Amino acid sequence: MTANTILLRSSFSFSRLSRVATTSRSTIISSPVSGSKSLHCITNNYHTSRSTLMPESRFGSRRSGSVLAMADVMDPVQKRLMFEDECILVDENDNVVGHDSKYNCHLMEKIEAENLLHRAFSVFLFNSKNELLLQKRSATKVTFPLVWTNTCCSHPLYRESELIDEDQLGVKNAAQRKLYDELGIQAEDVPVHEFTCLGRILYKAASDGKWGEHELDYLVFLKKDVKAQPNPEEVSDVQYVNREQLKELIRKADAGEDGIKLSPWFRLVVDNFLPHWWNKMEQGTLADAADLKNIHKLT
Repeated sequence: MTANTILLRSSFSFSRLSRVATTSRSTIISSPVSGSKSLHCITNNYHTSRSTLMPESRFGSRRSGSVLAMADVMDPVQKRLMFEDECILVDENDNVVGHDSKYNCHLMEKIEAENLLHRAFSVFLFNSKNELLLQKRSATKVTFPLVWTNTCCSHPLYRESELIDEDQLGVKNAAQRKLYDELGIQAEDVPVHEFTCLGRILYKAASDGKWGEHELDYLVFLKKDVKAQPNPEEVSDVQYVNREQLKELIRKADAGEDGIKLSPWFRLVVDNFLPHWWNKMEQGTLADAADLKNIHKLT
């Protein structure tokens, strides 16, 4: 099998509901991968191995200097997660190459110097009225605080249950875990077999001069009526929106009104995929839209 890469630019608006990135520039590159699926990959080379030391050891002598200085200003909960959570490092074909702390994976200095890329997921949860649940990230979040985004965005961790490749079960297990952590949605209300992974994107975005994201992001859809009880450490607000309400939110973000900001990954999905997938969901044909053979590099 060969693997290919698609490079997409965010180039059209949410109002063009029938289009799916047909005007985006694409670059296709072939390279061999293992397994039975072909993937879209890109040209940058990644490290094929990472240290397996524990997070504390990996910082070495620097831990007493700049690392601790930055950690000291973090919210205690976010600080614990940054140093205890181990993200899954992957190459641009989504092959696991190691693991590293959430702290390292979001530090722009290390992202740029070592080209760190980690696996992530973004959940889009709709209710029976076909309204999308959005969250506003808490003020204590290290990356992209107080921005509106899709229902839940996080990372599968380097643990057995979240490394399962078959049927994307590791990602789905992680999504179920974080829906509870962030929004208080009980696991029995969002069974993993009801999640649909529609595709994968690869993107890089700076939050500020210090922190950012470089993620290979699984886009996960679910239609379910749930009771949300947001965790204020993670989420500052939630709302369901229909298409018109989302368009208005985007307009305000673009105009800089009411201080509204959107996360970069959410905006990329909105501009490239969401209208088409929303149509499919309403038609009851969402599974037909799934494309897990390709990884779309969005810029």
